[in-house]
Amino acid sequence: MDKKFDLNRLNVKAFARDGLSLQGQLSLAQFARLAELALSPVESSLKGSGQAAQVSWAIQAKSVPVSSGDSQIWMHLKADVDLPMQCQRCMGEVKLTLQANASFRFVADEATAEAEDDESEEDLLVLVPELNVFELIEDELIMSAPIVPKHEICPTLVPMMAVDDAFEAALEARPNPFAALAKLKKKPN
Repeated sequence: MDKKFDLNRLNVKAFARDGLSLQGQLSLAQFARLAELALSPVESSLKGSGQAAQVSWAIQAKSVPVSSGDSQIWMHLKADVDLPMQCQRCMGEVKLTLQANASFRFVADEATAEAEDDESEEDLLVLVPELNVFELIEDELIMSAPIVPKHEICPTLVPMMAVDDAFEAALEARPNPFAALAKLKKKPN
């Protein structure tokens, strides 16, 4: 019998206890904060593909027994999306693949997470009765986005000069204010 899970309110402890995994795809439009990084509205289709961007995701949880007491609850998350962003060099569209691949260990409270954070290689999350997995997926993908999106090699020639000939000509045509001061200095009173 297939169980139905509400990933907006997932009981991680029960999910991990049963060693379950889930995967799926959702429209980018369902991830509002992530969609804000896109160059164009997510409802429009991507160039030539005819499909809106899709976020692919998979989660897997397990309960790991430890000798010193309660079992540890772990969740592994993978997600990716091809996101059209604006190249900050040529200002054109660049389609980047954002990928998240993270493991989380759940702890009892914030104090424990803070105390163990420096020594642990994995990310620590506080075990809550209901975890919003979609928000976690969105957070991880946003953190994987480049600060400055750009093409490896831009498809159009990017001007690499800060000034052009018209700017230089306008500077030369403008009167020099110091020349006027020099004239005033030479005039006798």
